[in-house]
Amino acid sequence: MGAHAFVMKKSDFYFDLPEQLIAQHPLAQRDASRLMVLNRSNGSVQHCHFRDLLEYVQPGDCMVLNNSRVIPARLMGHAVGRTAPIEVLLLTDKGNGLWECLTRPGRKTREGVELTFGDGLLTATVEQVQPDGNRLIRFHYSGIFLEILDKLGSMPLPPYIKEKLSDPERYQTVYSKTPGSAAAPTAGLHFTTELLDKLVQKDVQLAFVTLHVGLGTFRPVKENEITDHVMHSEYYVMEETAAQQINRAHDAGRKIWAVGTTACRTLETVADQTGHVRAQSGWTDIFIYPGYRFKVVDHLVTNFHLPESTLMMLISAFATREMVMDAYRQAIEQEYRFFSFGDSMLLY
Repeated sequence: MGAHAFVMKKSDFYFDLPEQLIAQHPLAQRDASRLMVLNRSNGSVQHCHFRDLLEYVQPGDCMVLNNSRVIPARLMGHAVGRTAPIEVLLLTDKGNGLWECLTRPGRKTREGVELTFGDGLLTATVEQVQPDGNRLIRFHYSGIFLEILDKLGSMPLPPYIKEKLSDPERYQTVYSKTPGSAAAPTAGLHFTTELLDKLVQKDVQLAFVTLHVGLGTFRPVKENEITDHVMHSEYYVMEETAAQQINRAHDAGRKIWAVGTTACRTLETVADQTGHVRAQSGWTDIFIYPGYRFKVVDHLVTNFHLPESTLMMLISAFATREMVMDAYRQAIEQEYRFFSFGDSMLLY
């Protein structure tokens, strides 16, 4: 990990992915998905199923899960007095009814445009067009915003999923609790309540953090040198209970497991150099790529990611780029399912 690690190119994380490996729908049984286990000390790979995760976790280990819940953040409406449809995607809650949003088509959402949704049940004003093209939109309504969204909004599935989701709960983790994400923390989709119960019976600590996943997760890296990429920021909460669980496990020499890149980024944001965390909340734009030294995460559970994505860079920092690229080559050969509804990987 010498100085060369810092002049990495986006193309270093490219691989050719056959389109038929992009999972279009979830499996009937959550924990039936496959699990590739990559041993970081020697690069060896094992193929098993997600429910086999139990065999890798030791009593006293602490597993950190992101309990953010996806909101039905995609709204279809139109400008007042017009009929042409306008799509609004809620990204970030700025408070007092103000949201940062993506809109389509953008030319119809200039500053000052009034929007209406669901026969006027919800109205909105475009307050600002930001330099990156996102809009700041103020919503006007009576009652509870999330209840109105439940009526009018739909699940914002990632752009590479073309099929409609028959059961929206399958794009939520079974432990999702705090609404606010525009995309699911997908590594957690494989857990069932039974599997969580078995972990607890094995004396594994389950610690919950919240990180609201933004659509920046899917934003492609455009810059050739990865250090030029500007990370999106996402809101996180680390509660006192979780911080204590993590620190106790850490002090006892137990392993800290991050379920998903979101839990990993939250942990690495709040950890100090000794690997201890403290209760706090705020915005993180941490960008983890090869050369980064992990402070607290020992094991990482994650799905299979897009070529050249920041998530590929994160897992390449956790193992090595060579190990990860080799594991992905095997995943493609073995026809693992990729992305949000796909299979899973444990970096151990």
